[in-house]
Amino acid sequence: MRSELITDRHLARHAVIYIRQSSPHQVLSNQESLRLQYDLRRRALGLGWREEDVEIIDADLGLSGAAAVHREGFKDLIARVTLGQVGIVLSSEVTRLTRNCSDWYPLLDLCGYRDCLIADRDGVYDPGTANGRLLLGLKGTLSEVELHTIRARLTAGLLNKAARGELALILPVGLVRETGGVVVKNPDREVQARLDLIFTTFLRLRSASKVLHAFNERGLSIPRRGRFGDTVWRPPTVAAILQVLKNPAYAGAFVYGRTRSVRTAPLGKGSQKRLPREQWRIVVKDQYPAYISWATFEKIEAMLRDNYAEYDRNKTRGVPREGAALLHGMVYCGACGHKMVVQYKGGARYMCNYLRQQHGVPVCQVIPAAPVDAEAVAAFFKALTPAELDAYTQAVSLRREADAAGLKAQAQQVERLRYRAALAERQFDQVDPDNRLVAAELERRWEETLRDLRQAEAALADAAPEEGRVIPFGVGPDLQAAFTEVGRRLPDLWQQPALTTVRKKALLRCLIDKVVIHRAVRDTIALRLVWRGGATSEIALPITVGSLAELSRSGEMEAAIVERARAGESDAAIAAALTAAGHRSPLRQAVLPSTVQAIRLRHGILRERRQSHPRRIPGCLTVSQLAAQLGVTPHWIYDRIYNGTIAIELDAKTGLYLFPDGPTTLRAFQKLKAGKVDRLSPVPRLAC
Repeated sequence: MRSELITDRHLARHAVIYIRQSSPHQVLSNQESLRLQYDLRRRALGLGWREEDVEIIDADLGLSGAAAVHREGFKDLIARVTLGQVGIVLSSEVTRLTRNCSDWYPLLDLCGYRDCLIADRDGVYDPGTANGRLLLGLKGTLSEVELHTIRARLTAGLLNKAARGELALILPVGLVRETGGVVVKNPDREVQARLDLIFTTFLRLRSASKVLHAFNERGLSIPRRGRFGDTVWRPPTVAAILQVLKNPAYAGAFVYGRTRSVRTAPLGKGSQKRLPREQWRIVVKDQYPAYISWATFEKIEAMLRDNYAEYDRNKTRGVPREGAALLHGMVYCGACGHKMVVQYKGGARYMCNYLRQQHGVPVCQVIPAAPVDAEAVAAFFKALTPAELDAYTQAVSLRREADAAGLKAQAQQVERLRYRAALAERQFDQVDPDNRLVAAELERRWEETLRDLRQAEAALADAAPEEGRVIPFGVGPDLQAAFTEVGRRLPDLWQQPALTTVRKKALLRCLIDKVVIHRAVRDTIALRLVWRGGATSEIALPITVGSLAELSRSGEMEAAIVERARAGESDAAIAAALTAAGHRSPLRQAVLPSTVQAIRLRHGILRERRQSHPRRIPGCLTVSQLAAQLGVTPHWIYDRIYNGTIAIELDAKTGLYLFPDGPTTLRAFQKLKAGKVDRLSPVPRLAC
């Protein structure tokens, strides 16, 4: 039936049928909906258009209607309407045109301006009229809300199922889902053992790259998930090892929402951004059979985060070189994590200037090298004492366990390859020899499997004797005596000229891997020694500062001095008591009596009568008194006395430099100060 809105002017132009489905899956599965949309051609003919004037735009099949930027078919429709070539736009429903009001209303405005009708299965509308625009606007709004409602309904159901831990996510290798939906460990014992070996090796070596190196040394492969969910064995990579270490499913936890989609463009495809653990949306513990405990997973996560934050993997320690700084190449900044360099100008210092070089910001921190090196050497000597032999014994025990686990993994790999070789042989024997195409391929697979088997057997044979050469458990008397002798003699040898700086650095690197330093407060360095093998030592190292104000406990020390001084204690007794309480002077590791005296006098607490009166010699001026009258510092006068500009001798009775108290002296010094004379010689002292 022809609508009264259709005029000859509309029939003189084309009728365009817009066809769209939201995804490729709908295109393949929803065939009936697709037929209904293509059947709109008969609707157009029934409305009065000729066969040759009906056009179909189906370029947007499989594309979402949430936006128009990526839909070329919709852009083509807009262009045709703009050129006035379209008399009517037909769609099975408004949702096929767009599900976004920001795209819908401009289309209505354009169709109303170009006198183009819009039709769906409910009727024909003129967007140029108030009623037509009202109905079409309501349909567009409902279309946009419907998309939100559908998405919210589906998301709510998904989250509800995920909150119970029943959402069937893709499982990592090592976990399989049975027919009833129950998740169990992979029945292949080699897969289980290899995953256990990854975790135990990382906990021992504390680095994913070291785990990779250990696996490559033994020729071990790791299980990976194939394209179709099966288990495949591939050479290890750091990325694959990190995926195992970071996956909470191995700790038995069901986790949903570990990533968030981030779009760089308004309508572009979003990229997945990993979220920190505290922002994971749903965590259900004890949902899967665990390879490690949740506490171990948190420990591994902290170790990985610490490795990333503390050390720059792209730099090495370098070889030992000449130079006073013994830790050159091993020192890292505890503030930003970058490697520190050595600066020998004005004394050896460790300096972090990476951020200044890259971004032009101030130097991160500069720390004197001498106290850091001395503390590291002391810790090195301590590590060689017999008290550390228990730690050595424990390390040997862990090494034996790790070697045994590696040997077991190699044996399992050989067993798996033997099965594959036997299977390939049976398949080759069963094929018809005349069918050369199949026989040749099976023969090639058999040969490849045999080659892999021979390599694995050779690696296992090479590793077996090494297991017998492992240092026996425990430390014998000979080794104990050797440790004792080294610990006793090395501090003396350290000061001998025969032990060069290069050799000292090489000795330190035998035990010390990295040193992290951070000057959180002015008078203390937080020192972290990372030993070879992963153990760490935390040390708070006090260093000298330039003034009392830079001491972190200066206020507490000053209050204690004032209290004790007013109680009548001597300066030496106060200094000894404060030293025992952990206080120190700016330039010493103990409190000096002179420091106590300076603070005491600053507060006006005097010990002798002469300290309460300024020294005054009739007819004479001391250096400080003369400096006060001239308006200069005492240092200005002392400096010229020492370089000979002012010729004067100490007074034998008082031990002071004394000047006549009179206008002649002041005039002479004012001329010297103004540069009118070069020298005062000799200064008369008759009046004194």
